[in-house]
Amino acid sequence: MILLRRLLGDVLRRQRQRQGRTLREVSAAARVSLGYLSEVERGQKEASSELLSAICDALDVRMSEVMREVSDELSLAELAAMSSLSEGELLRPVLEPVSLPAPGADRANLSPKTAAMDVVAA
Repeated sequence: MILLRRLLGDVLRRQRQRQGRTLREVSAAARVSLGYLSEVERGQKEASSELLSAICDALDVRMSEVMREVSDELSLAELAAMSSLSEGELLRPVLEPVSLPAPGADRANLSPKTAAMDVVAA
């Protein structure tokens, strides 16, 4: 399962590290505890929109830029998850197959549903 909070935390951590800043510096600028920011970066806590806004302001990065990066990573994670499915799983039929009676079978012993499907199939 893909966790959005983990992807968001990864993006925020990369943004901070690109700037060469410490958790302590960003937590002070965002006015959030160092421990809480650390948990957000590790994907252990969900960031509220207010907290995310404060962190983005502290990092001097637009929230839309952070969310775009998260969206791109989510798309890649979904594709990776899909490619790990076998071809059989991807092509699994949506409906269960129905076995129809052989031509000339005794219709008197068929249920109305099976008889109707036989007529449609013929």
